[in-house]
Amino acid sequence: MKRTTLMVDTAVLEEATRVLGTRTHTATVDLALREAVRMRWIQGLADHAGRVEWIGDLSEMRGDSPRQPER
Repeated sequence: MKRTTLMVDTAVLEEATRVLGTRTHTATVDLALREAVRMRWIQGLADHAGRVEWIGDLSEMRGDSPRQPER
């Protein structure tokens, strides 16, 4: 844990505290930073779309039996 001093827009901090449902300003800033990092990480996943080739049989891995056509 690091102790630091921040200059933060009071109105934004109060709104974030209300919206996030946190009890303290420290908890609000902590949660907001964690959410910002999580969102960037999620957005970065799209950069990898289509770059990895998966080889396997999902039905076999799950233990599914092949579906029989209805007669």
